[in-house]
Amino acid sequence: MTEATATLFGGTGFLGRRVALRLVEAGWRTRVAVRRPDGISALSEPHEADVRDEASVTHAVEGSGAVINAVGLYLERGAETFEAVHVEGARRVARACDRAGVERLVHLSGIGADPSSESAYVRARAAGEAAVREAFPAATILRPSVLFGPGDGFFNTFAEITRVSPVFPLFGNGRTRVQPVFVDDVAQ
Repeated sequence: MTEATATLFGGTGFLGRRVALRLVEAGWRTRVAVRRPDGISALSEPHEADVRDEASVTHAVEGSGAVINAVGLYLERGAETFEAVHVEGARRVARACDRAGVERLVHLSGIGADPSSESAYVRARAAGEAAVREAFPAATILRPSVLFGPGDGFFNTFAEITRVSPVFPLFGNGRTRVQPVFVDDVAQ
């Protein structure tokens, strides 16, 4: 493959770091677009960008053949809201891809994305998918479940709880089902 450029938003996260590695291994010139580019692998090209900022997103996707949006927010803090990141940020990335003539957009959402969910997070994921589809209809949308793997915040948290507590919490009164998926499988 000739060296094509892929821009990865969210490349310093649990999944994003692994996606970046896979892109480099596949021969892509990999631009990692993140708010704080410290610690980006020497194999990747760090690029400062924030999905909440139009100009930085536009600049990040320029010259890219593919864009992956792996930005995830699990807790809202100040201006970092589900709406700002998962809906407006996703829309901003998709629109920038459309304007820049990007050939391929992959958007990471979440399992069970549903506009009528009781969960603000799940509703925002669904609204983000709709925004991406509107701006870039050919986008590939992936809906992984809870990711696990070395250093995860899922099984490792449970392991710590069971180590220090005689009680183990259950989701949704024990009726909630989870379908964990290995982080490297999603990255691949």
